[in-house]
Amino acid sequence: MQKNRRGTARAIGCSTLAVLTAAASAQQNVETPEAAAARLGELRQRIDEQTRQLNALKRALAEQETSINEMRRALGSEALAAQRGGSGNPAPPQVAQGPAAAAAPAQVGQPPDESTRRPEVAPIFEQPGVLTPRGKFVLEPSVQYSYSSSNRVALVGYTVIPAILVGLIDIREVRRNTVTAALTGRFGITNRLEVEAKLPYVYRADANVGREILQGDATAGAFDTNGKGIGDVEVTARYQLNDGGMDRPYYIGSLRYKSRTGKDPFEVRTSRGVQGFRSDGIQTELPTGSGFHGLQGAMTALFPSDPAVFFGTVSYLHTFARNNIVRNTSEGPEVIGKVAPGGIWGFNFGMGLGLNEKSSFSIGYDHASVGRTKINGSTPEESVRIQLGTLLLGYSYRLGEKRTLNVSLGAGLTRDTPDLTLTVRTPVSF
Repeated sequence: MQKNRRGTARAIGCSTLAVLTAAASAQQNVETPEAAAARLGELRQRIDEQTRQLNALKRALAEQETSINEMRRALGSEALAAQRGGSGNPAPPQVAQGPAAAAAPAQVGQPPDESTRRPEVAPIFEQPGVLTPRGKFVLEPSVQYSYSSSNRVALVGYTVIPAILVGLIDIREVRRNTVTAALTGRFGITNRLEVEAKLPYVYRADANVGREILQGDATAGAFDTNGKGIGDVEVTARYQLNDGGMDRPYYIGSLRYKSRTGKDPFEVRTSRGVQGFRSDGIQTELPTGSGFHGLQGAMTALFPSDPAVFFGTVSYLHTFARNNIVRNTSEGPEVIGKVAPGGIWGFNFGMGLGLNEKSSFSIGYDHASVGRTKINGSTPEESVRIQLGTLLLGYSYRLGEKRTLNVSLGAGLTRDTPDLTLTVRTPVSF
């Protein structure tokens, strides 16, 4: 019994000692407020440092993604320029800068060798294929020759019985030759935006044969006339709307302004009373301009599909009306008033194909629908809508790293379209 009491007392004492020891140890492990504040500050510093590192990684990732997108755009433009163009060499792939430079590759592949790269497919329309790269300049001299012939028969009178006309018959034949020499300059503001200016010089020569019959004796006359001088200066801006590539279309919007710097049809002298020519008479000097300001919007689509590229454009040209127009005639000034030419809807489409390392071929169709002209708010009976359709063939030969020879031939498919159009362009890149 006594031993049990001693054991119990000994056990109680040990337990008490253990409790006191644990309490003393716990008392020693409790941090002071100063120590807790120090540890909290250290944790905050670590969190801030990790946040800064995370933000730096995000920036590096964004820069790397931007660099990759620029490389894709450059490679896509290079692939398109290898098949169709006329605007010069594409911009090289960009190299990543900043924190992403270490992670991004310094170069994507090897640039194509000039001796083996596919040539630019001959442009057959006014819209170039690939926009001029940023900071680059393209100078394009060109010469265009067109020939057209038309026969006009005007009947003025009345019929008493079928097939018998009482009155006048005016027959006119016109053979028209036009040569337009132009100097066009294009400059790339960015890889997506370019501006263009075109200065044309026009020479025109018409051979006219007129004949009036059923007016006593038949009368006939021949009259040759010509005109030359500066034509209508044009300024154009083009912008690439999206990032295209192989098997993905490019969309390019454009806005063109056409001035009236050339001599207009109302300014040249019109002679009346010339033998064989009735009606409104005949111009003794041919105009070199349209006589109206114009603004044209267009949307071009380019779809590369190796080894060819497909292209097409939809456009609308608005011609601004003029007030107080006075016509210069041999009988003195003739007041016409307000003239509002009709708008012109247009579309074209085609395909370009590279033949070998230096030559290529294009084929396409161009159509324009010219609206009716209004004079003083009303539409004259002789004013009709005109349809102009042209089949175009183009050929391109690369003369060197920065020079290309482009030749296109157009054949008129409608009555009012020029019978033949031949254009030679030689774009040079700087």
